Amino acid sequence: MYEHITRAALDELLKLQGQTFVSLYMPMERTFPEREQNKVRYRNLLRQLREQMDGATAPTEQKLLQQFEALLNEDELWNSPRSGLAVLGSEDLFRVFSLHQVVEERIRVDRQPYLQPLLRISQLAESFQILCVTRDAVRLCEGDRHVTHQVELHPSVPRNLEEALGSELTDKNQAGYPGGFSRAAEKAGGMTPHEAGGGGKQDEIDVDRERYFRAIDKSITEHHSRPGLPLILAALPRNQAAFRAISHNSQLLEEGIPMDPSLLEAAELRREATEIMSRRHSAWLDSILERYSAAKGKQLACDSLPEIGEAVYAGRVALLLVESGRSVPGVVNPQNGAVDLYDADSDTTQGGADVLDQLIPRAFQTGAEVVVLPKGMMEGGAGAAAVLRF
Repeated sequence: MYEHITRAALDELLKLQGQTFVSLYMPMERTFPEREQNKVRYRNLLRQLREQMDGATAPTEQKLLQQFEALLNEDELWNSPRSGLAVLGSEDLFRVFSLHQVVEERIRVDRQPYLQPLLRISQLAESFQILCVTRDAVRLCEGDRHVTHQVELHPSVPRNLEEALGSELTDKNQAGYPGGFSRAAEKAGGMTPHEAGGGGKQDEIDVDRERYFRAIDKSITEHHSRPGLPLILAALPRNQAAFRAISHNSQLLEEGIPMDPSLLEAAELRREATEIMSRRHSAWLDSILERYSAAKGKQLACDSLPEIGEAVYAGRVALLLVESGRSVPGVVNPQNGAVDLYDADSDTTQGGADVLDQLIPRAFQTGAEVVVLPKGMMEGGAGAAAVLRF
């Protein structure tokens, strides 16, 4: 009944304009008894929505209101809530998104859907896969900072070293690392008796490990990896380097979880992966701000909304920065991008036209990158800034 936000869904929504769109966002309580208030909050928002659409008598508008109201009877939505809810509707569209991120309560009725919160969430790139590799087991988990689940592996993915190599596996009774996966010794940083006794067979064991990793990498890449879904390797430090040396998986991140995954609970794996993703997101935001700062030094940046509007419609904007949750009352001329700002006391949160909402889809259509910055990171007070192509 409801879906999770994806880049494909967002790209589709960004193309929509020209009809009356209703956008409803609300935070959700996830635990009992607080979650019992979710329906109450939703009913209150519906009342506000009916007031905003007072006088809406067209059959299409009445049908749209009925679709919003019908959600009150969807038990799955209310019995298994996540952290946020987004409902977007028009004459030809009705989409319900269950969100892992908290969103501010808001209703917007406009000529395009209100997408800033979904853009912000999609940029967090919270979803990930964790590939857990030891000699004895291969596991793949998928999820985000809130929940992960173990993925059923494709039959071609070897479950362990013996299954991968079968009769070609080097005999265990030999010198060198035991099975090429020195667990306790690696974690302690010391030498095992096998290693200290000589490495006559260590080259063969290393070859076994390489072939094992190649079999894993090939099958995971072909059957489980997806564009835009980062893959985090959980394995001992020595195996981290060895796996990356042979991997052809474009989704595999340089940073991994350098621990024995067999010793980590699911919650610990998820926490380690979330920290990696958070560091990557922070570094990405820093790079965006550095890009804007460099453009300013070359006189290829601006933070004036009238100038940004004209540049967006002229196809001159390479990067559009928008402050999260910011509303700027006004309209944008669809012919030339001229911005007409309303008085500061105009209440766009109750359904008025918003300049930023009008600029975002146009910027996407002209090939610009759009980034929603957290509050406090945006320079100036316009609520938007741009890096210009020329």
